[in-house]
Amino acid sequence: MHMPQHPLDTFFAPNSIAIIGASRDEKKIPGLLLTFLRRNGFSGAIFPVNPSYENIGDLLCYPSIGAIGKPVDLAIVIIPARAVLGALQDCAAAGVKNAIIISSGFAEEGGESADMQAEIAELAKRTGMRISGPNAEGFYNEPRRIAATFSPTVDVKPDSPRLLATPRRVGIIAQSGGIGFAIYNRAKAMGVAVSNVISTGNESDLAAGEFLDYMAQDANTDVILMFIEGIRDPQMFVAAAQRAAESGKPVIVTKVGRSGAGERAAASHTASMAGWTAAYDAVFAKYGFIVSHDLDEAVAIAAAFASAPLPRGERVAIVTVSGGAGAWMADTLAAEGLQVPELSDGLQAQVRALIPSYGSPRNPVDITAQAVHSGGLQKIVELLDRSSDVDVIVVVVSLSSEARIPVKRDEIKPLIDRQIKPILFFTYTLPSQFARTELAASGIAVFSGIAAFGRAVSRLVSRSRFMPVKSLAFEMLRLTLPAGAVPEKLSEYESKMLLREGGISVPEGRLVRDQLQLAGALSGIPFPVAMKIQSRDIPHKSEAGGVKVNVRDPGEAAAAFDGLVANARRFKPEAAIDGVLVEPMAAPGVEMIIGTVNDSTFGPIVMAGLGGVATELFKDVVYRPAPVDVAEAATMIGELKSAALLNGFRGAPKADTAALAALIARLSQLAVALEDRVSEIEINPVRVHEEGAGITIVDALVVGRTAQPH
Repeated sequence: MHMPQHPLDTFFAPNSIAIIGASRDEKKIPGLLLTFLRRNGFSGAIFPVNPSYENIGDLLCYPSIGAIGKPVDLAIVIIPARAVLGALQDCAAAGVKNAIIISSGFAEEGGESADMQAEIAELAKRTGMRISGPNAEGFYNEPRRIAATFSPTVDVKPDSPRLLATPRRVGIIAQSGGIGFAIYNRAKAMGVAVSNVISTGNESDLAAGEFLDYMAQDANTDVILMFIEGIRDPQMFVAAAQRAAESGKPVIVTKVGRSGAGERAAASHTASMAGWTAAYDAVFAKYGFIVSHDLDEAVAIAAAFASAPLPRGERVAIVTVSGGAGAWMADTLAAEGLQVPELSDGLQAQVRALIPSYGSPRNPVDITAQAVHSGGLQKIVELLDRSSDVDVIVVVVSLSSEARIPVKRDEIKPLIDRQIKPILFFTYTLPSQFARTELAASGIAVFSGIAAFGRAVSRLVSRSRFMPVKSLAFEMLRLTLPAGAVPEKLSEYESKMLLREGGISVPEGRLVRDQLQLAGALSGIPFPVAMKIQSRDIPHKSEAGGVKVNVRDPGEAAAAFDGLVANARRFKPEAAIDGVLVEPMAAPGVEMIIGTVNDSTFGPIVMAGLGGVATELFKDVVYRPAPVDVAEAATMIGELKSAALLNGFRGAPKADTAALAALIARLSQLAVALEDRVSEIEINPVRVHEEGAGITIVDALVVGRTAQPH
């Protein structure tokens, strides 16, 4: 079946490439580009463009792009920044389909240079020519051997042939040239096959989301590895993430810039805990991205996905030639939440027949070095492969020898080719080039870092449980909210009234301004009551001595009223006081927090977590892009460490998680409906009562949008 063409096919697989600014000097970047392109065996036409030369080697050199007179799929531009825009205008006029700008000196420098970049973006929009960069390192298309980059990692060394161990290919997208090709360099050393490596540069036109979209449908790409700093095309990125999830391609992502450079002082816990990566975490969680913060770990996870099928469960069998290494591996996998169960008696008996008396058949199966020489390793792996006792097989060996490996290629290769469950090899010595090459020929990638390996096995297992969320068609809220701006900070009472208008039920409370109103209000509210000062200027009421709970009769209430107002005046003399909110005391329950915050990249995100006073202490929170439906809200609750508290912890009754999920969904939709007027909404705490008894919104805070919507 023929895949429909993707608009970037001519970018990644061009038939002809022009190099604008080509050079005869092979030590400089313009010369390296030409050298690597030819040395890797690009089969299409190459057109050097430089008015200073008539030829470069055996290639005719053209004075301008217009002088070529033949179709050009891709132009690589490596000339001083000032001349780039003119060259691109010539490219567009000549009908060039795509361009990569290697030149730097644009938005990264600010001022006029940033204006030049804006003009490049405008040219791409106007002409339809697609542009990558500026300040890009280009790409490498491994299956087609197209090296449109000056990165030394793509240089071909005849004495060291490319090691290829994985049957499936990994696509690499990086917002940093150095890191993208560093990932390629490490993947190559492990024998991981790669489809394309792209460094996105300043993303004047083509950005990471569009490259993700390309790889999500590229027949050569099975696993995607991303390194991102920030997403400039969020709508395209989210659509591509959905496409990757639906096509079953795992996306491994490293997001840098988590250390708070973008944080701001925030009124709500939701915003202060969100930091500036919460929206990314929310999007990653929704689309099943596998987050990694370590280069070798990310490559190890990619290697596992590119070489092994998804397991059916979490039971791991370890076969080892060293007792100590086996025990270390068992600890590593157990720490990742995987099971290393003792094998059944029948299976142990079969294993015992294949190993020396001083080995152990239990799990880890310690076959000792002796059994390797008699072919026992192979037979035991076959036994485990057929057994229903385990889901994953981890083989722990030493591969330092330059002369032999512990398995025979003609025996292990058929087993690896048809592997029904993952069979992964870990070496506790550094693997020799001989061992890597021999095992690669059987489709085995060798892992040598124990922590990264443990994480890779655990991600294979968790991926097997991932179900892509269907794109949701919401019955979005039709709100009859008052028009106009929402003030920057609403009081609790005002916040609750806004929630009520959004269809969220809040306790029956009265706002009272003096003792006379208090007496009237108390006739309609059953004792005991809670009384809370109401002022937009006092968001954290308890710090101001502005809360009194368990007030039992009218006399106590009258005294409490005067005390609360006096405390508030003392705490903040200039505060505008609206009055005191009187509500019935909430029944007991598990205290949770639910909030929404608008992210400048992805818009509203919704958070759920452990609430009350423990919120900031434990930071047990889960995020998703808003809106979510009830099913996705229930998934969020299940991801919390504190979910156990809701499920009848230590004999407590089960809490009403269905009511909580309904509230999360409703609040997330309210945040979307109010996106241009409200920046944060927080309900903290919401008390979740026992199953069937619903929830109570104890406190709420709405922050209006002062800034213009993005």
